[in-house]
Order: sequence, then structure tokens, then C-alpha cells
Amino acid sequence: MRVTVWNENVHEGKDESVQRVYPEGIHEVVADGIRTGLGPDAVVSTATLDQPGQGLPAGVVRQTDVLVWWSHIANDQVDDEVVDRVIARVEQGMGLVLLHSALYSKVSLKLLGTSCALDHWAPNNEQQVYTVKRGHPIAEGVPSPIVIPMDELYAEPCDLPEPDELVFISSYSGGAVFRSGCCFRRGNGRIFYFSPGDQQYPVYRQSEVRKVIANAVAWVATED
Repeated sequence: MRVTVWNENVHEGKDESVQRVYPEGIHEVVADGIRTGLGPDAVVSTATLDQPGQGLPAGVVRQTDVLVWWSHIANDQVDDEVVDRVIARVEQGMGLVLLHSALYSKVSLKLLGTSCALDHWAPNNEQQVYTVKRGHPIAEGVPSPIVIPMDELYAEPCDLPEPDELVFISSYSGGAVFRSGCCFRRGNGRIFYFSPGDQQYPVYRQSEVRKVIANAVAWVATED
């Protein structure tokens, strides 16, 4: 399985608080978790916005079985040519894992077909991630709830399309709830959206979160 972890890698170059949390870049931490979780079953590489072809030239996308995507403040900087290339590969059967604010990437919005607008968001909330579809492969070996000491709150209602399968729901110390683990299918491709992981907090260093992402990579790589 060939996995590419793509990250815009912008916060890490501008924000000292993010540099302290992810000095090597979010993409490298996520990639390490996938390597740890899947071992020799996955060959994991990373790519960033500032690389040639914005990290996703035709050759890279063509050879990728699963693309993991983290983005935030540079969503609008991704070229439409790159977006169309990724979408075409998803529809052909490439798996896609969208993390946190990648929900608002051009790729996500085009594939999901809605605005994905949140009711509201807020920083500095404890998040509890509950499994609501026991037995799903993405939830295998994952405790319920996963307790994330501090993360960004995402609140329902959200203009997220009805998922094919809802695996996780989160509740927050601020009182909100959110559909935090959603499965979709577009064409021949599987998509999983997982909401935890704001850049200000070390969420992707947490073992339970890394387990979910590794499981998700394996699931989206599977053909129906």
C-alpha cells in the first residue's frame, strides 16, 4: 500500500506555537503514526504545498493508493488542476483520509458536494470521541471514548452530507457535539473524515488518534 500524507505545512513556518508542537511538521507526525500502525503493509511518504506540483504532481497522485490530507489556512491556494487530479483518482479508487480542517479543502468540498459549514467553533476544549458503530474496522482496537485533553471544538449543526457510515461522534467540554468520524464513497473510492487535530494541540501524537488514522488508511485502501 502506497500512502502519501499531504500537508500544506504553512502554520509550521509562521506560528511559533505550532512549531513548538510540531517542529517536524504535522505531515511527518501523521506519517510516523501510520508507519507504526501498519508496519510493512504500508510505504508512507509525505508531500507539502511548497514542493513542485504543490506536492501532488501527476506521477505522485497516480502512484498513491491512499492520500491523507491536512490543510487549513492555505485551502484556497491549492491549484484547481491539483484538485481535479486528486478527485479523478478518488473516483478511480484511491482512498482519501481528510483530517480536521481539510473538511474545507477544495477537494473535500467538491467530493462531498456541500458547504460543510459549522454552527460554530471554539478553541481549548476537551474532546471525547465516542464509537457509535462498533465492529467497524476503523474502530478496531480503539477505546470509547478517546479523551483528547485539549482541541478545537467543532459544533453541529454542520452542513456535512449524510455519511454512508458514522463511526464516531464527539462531545466537548464546551457543550457541543459533532460527527467526528464519517465514511463516504465517491465513485470507486472510499473517503474517511476525522475531525480531531487542530494545529495548536499535540493531538496527532496521541496513540489512540494515531490508531484511528492507521485503521482509516487500511479501510479506505480496501476495495468493496
